[in-house]
Amino acid sequence: MGTAALVEARRATAAARRRARSLRPSVVAAIDVGLINLAFYVAWYARYRLELGAEIAVENYVDWMTYSSIQLALTAVLLIVFRLQGLYRLRRGAGWIDEMGLVVNGTLIGIAVMIVGVFYLRPFGLSRLIFVYDGLLIVALLGLARWVERLYQGYRRRRGIGLERIVVVGAGPLGRVIMQNVVAQPELGFQILGFVDEERREDIGRFAALGRPEDIPDLVDQFDVDEVIIALPATDHQRISQLLLSCAQRQVGFRIVPDFYELSLNQVDIVDVNGIPLIGLRDVHMSRANLLIKRAIDVALAGIALLATWPLLLAIALLVKLESPGPIIVNQTRIGRGGRPFNFPKFRSMYQDADARLAHVLHLDEARSAGRIFKVRNDPRRTRIGRWLRKFSLDELPQLWTVLKGDMSLVGPRPPFPQEVEKYEDWHRRRLDALPGITGLWQVSGRSNLTFDEMALLDIWYIENWSLGLDVKIILRTVPAVALGTGAY
Repeated sequence: MGTAALVEARRATAAARRRARSLRPSVVAAIDVGLINLAFYVAWYARYRLELGAEIAVENYVDWMTYSSIQLALTAVLLIVFRLQGLYRLRRGAGWIDEMGLVVNGTLIGIAVMIVGVFYLRPFGLSRLIFVYDGLLIVALLGLARWVERLYQGYRRRRGIGLERIVVVGAGPLGRVIMQNVVAQPELGFQILGFVDEERREDIGRFAALGRPEDIPDLVDQFDVDEVIIALPATDHQRISQLLLSCAQRQVGFRIVPDFYELSLNQVDIVDVNGIPLIGLRDVHMSRANLLIKRAIDVALAGIALLATWPLLLAIALLVKLESPGPIIVNQTRIGRGGRPFNFPKFRSMYQDADARLAHVLHLDEARSAGRIFKVRNDPRRTRIGRWLRKFSLDELPQLWTVLKGDMSLVGPRPPFPQEVEKYEDWHRRRLDALPGITGLWQVSGRSNLTFDEMALLDIWYIENWSLGLDVKIILRTVPAVALGTGAY
């Protein structure tokens, strides 16, 4: 196949993948039209047939057809408002909460416009309650439809359908920023096939080392790449120019990650002034007020959890004691914020001689992390009750006391062993900048199924993007992950 034919075939394939990524705006708008009209009919039925709110006198009854012009006008107003708000052109990675904010705001505006217009003209006696019911139903139906669509898209993405296939050029700080965002935000719809780098030849978690930057033309043809993300230092401008030319010749999209003088991209604040970007710095560390709020939430929730689970704690302690000799709780030394060691309690899930037998099971390590973390799916040192405790993370309940002491938080990076920290690369140490947590992004994104590098990328993303809302989201996602035992061993 000639170069021109290859380019044309790639362009057609890329277009097909783009169409498969999400519903077209016109399709979404059409579904909204149907749901808005359904909501209006249900609101009319609830008010005039079921008489919800107050009894309807015979002379005040208004049939369905009389409302048809108002229904059509409301549909048109809502579509215009939604479009002006950008509901049908969402930014990549926008969440359901972001989308629902636009739906609620647009619905309030649309309903308000109709109430003012209709009751100013007053062509006939209308029930105000019908607009209240309609607004609530519109928000509920459009929200439910978008939630179902996101579930469907998530299902497809987990099977590799509709993902944008990209290759990252550079495995330095800029390249890792891209990787950690893709790991932490699968809703972005990216599939990183791998990376190329002048020096690094080892994989970074799930991201395969594919060669050197000069190999990009061959990789584009070999893997049917949709886009090349160039994450090289600004000083490497000659190589960047060559890569841009190669991508343009092959009709492959490309994006350049800006190099702000070795600053983390999360520290950069960009303000647009009439098209002129003004670059400044923002503080990515938690403010004192946020730290106090986070601490208050930790103490409150950990205290409540200890009070609520004390019967379970007693039952587990009894089972651990009865099954095998040894202490009920083992106290390990872990490394916390700033590299400070602290006492880390867990219900014992292994036989008493587990540490002595470690050398005999090292060959079973599934973490592939050069000793930075040790994970074995079927560890022979584990007791029967220990397997059950590990599966549902019940062995970690004593750490609630550690949260009360202030050595840990409910949400944060996984606390490592001292010997693991000794084998860290420089960029791994960034995960020691926050209090370790009982749960974290790593636990709700795969737990033990993740490689160490992926865990580190998630922890660093959490630290650099922390918010109270993110903590709440992680805690809520932890409940089903623990209940189902997803990725735990």
